[in-house]
Amino acid sequence: MATAAMDERQLPVSPKARRLTLILLTATYFFSYMDRQILAILQEDIKADLLLSDTQLGLLAGFAFALFYATLGIPVASLADRMNRRNIIAIALALWSAMTALCGVAQNYPQLLLARIGVGIGESGSSPPSHSMIADMYPANERASALAIYSLGVYLGGAGGLILGGNAVEEFGWRAAFFIVGIPGIILAVFVRMFATEPPRGLSDAKPDVPTKTVAEAAAEATPTIREGFRAIWKSKAAVHLVMGVTITSLIGYALTGWTPSYLIRSFGMTPGTVANYFAPLSLIAGTGGVLFSGKLADWLAKRRGLHTQAWMVGWLKLAAFPILILFYVLDDVYLAIGAYLVAHFLQSCYLGPTFALIQGLAPVKMRSVWAAITLLVINLIGLGLGPTMIGILSDYYAVRFDVGAESLRWALFTMILLTPWAIYHYWRAGTLLKQGAEKGT
Repeated sequence: MATAAMDERQLPVSPKARRLTLILLTATYFFSYMDRQILAILQEDIKADLLLSDTQLGLLAGFAFALFYATLGIPVASLADRMNRRNIIAIALALWSAMTALCGVAQNYPQLLLARIGVGIGESGSSPPSHSMIADMYPANERASALAIYSLGVYLGGAGGLILGGNAVEEFGWRAAFFIVGIPGIILAVFVRMFATEPPRGLSDAKPDVPTKTVAEAAAEATPTIREGFRAIWKSKAAVHLVMGVTITSLIGYALTGWTPSYLIRSFGMTPGTVANYFAPLSLIAGTGGVLFSGKLADWLAKRRGLHTQAWMVGWLKLAAFPILILFYVLDDVYLAIGAYLVAHFLQSCYLGPTFALIQGLAPVKMRSVWAAITLLVINLIGLGLGPTMIGILSDYYAVRFDVGAESLRWALFTMILLTPWAIYHYWRAGTLLKQGAEKGT
C-alpha cells in the first residue's frame, strides 16, 4: 500500500530531469518549426513544378495550416490540463512528422494542401502542454529564461528547415526534402515518451507547507472550460494587451519568415543553396543570440525592477529594430540589406520568452494549458493564418496593379512591417498595467 501511494504521489522533478525535459521539449519545438519553415525554401521550386500562384503558396504556409493548428490546440490544451502532457506531445510529434514526409508524395495542389493540414493537426498538440510543463518546472523568476530556451526551437527549427531544405532541394529535389526533415521527428517522439518527465501541476508555485497533489487528486478537480479561460483572460487587461502585442508581432514575423527566402531569391538573385548555407546560419546566430540575451535580460529586469519591465523591454527592443528592418526592404545592395536584417532580427527575437512567461505568470495554475492554447489560438489564426496568406495576396495584387513584377513581393513585405508600432503600443500598455497591479498588490 505504501509503495502504491508513493507511485501515485507525484514527486518534485530533479534538476537533471528538469534539464533533460526542457531539452526534449525544445527539440520537439525545433522539429515543429523545421517542418513548417521548410516550405519557405522549397516554395519557389514547388511553384514552378505545380504551377501555383503566390496566393496559393500563402494559403499553404498560412491559413490552411493555421486553421487546424490553432483551433485543435484548444481541445488538446483541455486534455493536457487533466491528462499526461508528455504523452500528448509524443503522439503529436509522431503525427506531424509523418504528415511532413507525406508532403513529398503530393502530385497536385489539393494533395499538398491536405498533407499540410495534417501537419497543422499534429502540431496543435505540442505547444500548449509544453508551456504548461515548463511553467510547472520553473519558478516565476526563472521562467522567462526557460521559455526563452524553449523558444530557441523557433530559430533553430526555422534555420534548420532552410539549411536542410535548401541543400536537399538542390541535390535531390523538393519532394525528397520533406522526407529528410519528416522521418527523424518520428524517432524523436519515442525519446520524448521514454525520457521526458511529467512534472507535478503547480510544482513551481506550491508553498513549502502545502503537499503536492496526486494524479488522482488533480484529475478529480474541476477542469476549466475554454469559455472560463477566455473569460479569465479578458478580466486581466494586462494579459489582453500581451496577447494583442504577441499576435501582431507574430503576424509580422510569420509573414517575414515565410517569404524572406523567396524575397532573397527573386529580388537579389540568390539560389536556394546560397540562402541555406549563408543566410540561414547567420539568421540562426542572430535569432538565438537575441532569444538568449533577451531571456537573461528579462529575468535580470524582473528581479531588480519588477515583472512589468519585461513587457517594456520587448517594446523598446522592437522600437530599436523597426527602422533597421525598413532598410532591409529599401536597400538594393544585398550585403547591406542582409546586415540590416540580421541586426533587426537580433532585436526582434526578444519577445517570445518574456511574453509567454508573463502570460503563464498571470494565468491561474489550473488554467495554464488553456491560457497557452487560447494565446496560441489567437496568435496562429491571425499571425500564422493571415501573415503568409496576406503576403501572397498582396504580392499578386501589386504585381498586377503596379506592374512591378518580382518586386511585388518586396513591397508586400514592406507593407506588413508597418504594423510594428501597433505591437509596440500593446507591450507598453501591458507593462503599465502590470506595474499598476504590482503596486496595488493584485
